[in-house]
Amino acid sequence: MGISIIFGGASYEHEISIVSAVAIKKTLGAHIGHYIFLDGEHRFWLIPHTEMKSSFFAKGLYKTKAKELFVANGGFYHPQGVFNKPKILKTGILYSLIHGADGEDGVLSALCEFFAIPYIAPRVQACVLSFDKALTKLFAAQRGVLTLQSQILTQNQTPHLTIPYPVIIKPTRLGSSLGVSVATNESELRYGLDSAFEYDTRVLIEPFIQDVKEYNLAGCKVGNEWIFSLIEEPRKKQFLNFEDKYLDFARTEQVLRADISSELEREIEENFKKIYADAFEGALIRCDFFVIDNRVYLNEINPIPGSGAHYLFENFPSTLQALSENLPSSKRIKPSYKYIEQIQRAKGK
Repeated sequence: MGISIIFGGASYEHEISIVSAVAIKKTLGAHIGHYIFLDGEHRFWLIPHTEMKSSFFAKGLYKTKAKELFVANGGFYHPQGVFNKPKILKTGILYSLIHGADGEDGVLSALCEFFAIPYIAPRVQACVLSFDKALTKLFAAQRGVLTLQSQILTQNQTPHLTIPYPVIIKPTRLGSSLGVSVATNESELRYGLDSAFEYDTRVLIEPFIQDVKEYNLAGCKVGNEWIFSLIEEPRKKQFLNFEDKYLDFARTEQVLRADISSELEREIEENFKKIYADAFEGALIRCDFFVIDNRVYLNEINPIPGSGAHYLFENFPSTLQALSENLPSSKRIKPSYKYIEQIQRAKGK
C-alpha cells in the first residue's frame, strides 16, 4: 500500500493518538510501511513494528530503542553507515493520526506541504476551519448545514448566558471530550467553565438536549466518487467523557449499521458532502450529526477521527488505498529572478 503512520504530538490528546495508532495496526497490519512517533518535545522517532504497544511510549523506551528521524525536503531521514550519512526513509504516503494540536490544527499539514511530503490529512485551511468549533459553525452555515445555537465565553469574562439551561460546555479547540461538561444551574456552569478553561481560553456553550438522536458518518471523496462508511448510532449516555473516548478509540471491531430510513441516510450523506466538498480533499474525516424534529444538524467535524474511524468501514484498507492514490497536488512555485536581472541590466551591471 505504501502508507506510513505518524502519531503522537505535543497535545492533550497525545495518549489518544498512541491508542489510535496501536488500534489501527490490527486493521492495516502489513499494509503499514513505517510508524513515526512525534514526541512531546517535537522529535520524530522510527518505531519498530514489534514495539507498537502503549507501554513502549508510556515508559519512554522509544528514546533508547528507536531511531531518531529528521525531516527535510522530500521526507524523513536517519543517520546511516559509518559516517552517519543521512539516508531517506521510504515512507510512501504519510497518514496522520495526530489528534488535537500538531495534527488537527494544521501544523503537520503545513510541515508536509513545506517539505513536499505526500500525506493523508486535511489541508491547512481545512484544519483551521475544523479545529476551532466556533469557526466550524460559521463554515457550516456558509455551506447550508444546520448547527445548534451557541455562545462563546472567554477567560476572565463574567459569564452571562443567552442560552437556557441545561447547557453543554466545550473548549473550542480540543477533542476527545476533554474539559466537556453539562451544567443545569449557575453553580455547575462556573465549575464547568473552570474545568474547560484549563484547556483553552475560549469556551463554546450550546444547549444540551437529553436523548438527542446522534449519528456518525465517515468518508472521503476520491476523484468524482464518494466513499462512505456505514452510519453509526453511538451508544447513548449523557455524553461520552474522556475515559469513554479513550476506550472508544481503541476499538478494532466493526460497529453495527444504524437502523434508520434510506431517506435519513441520504440526508446525512448530503450534509456530509456539503461539509467535505472543495475543503477536505486528501483527508478521511468523520462528521457527527444530530437529528432533531426530522432535521439534520452538524454537531462536530472530526478531521482526524480516532483510529481513522476504520471500524465504520467494511473495507478500510481499500478505502485508504484509493484515497492515497488520489491526493490533491499543490503547485510548487519556482522563483524567477527576471525582474532583478532586468534591473541589473538597466544599471549596466
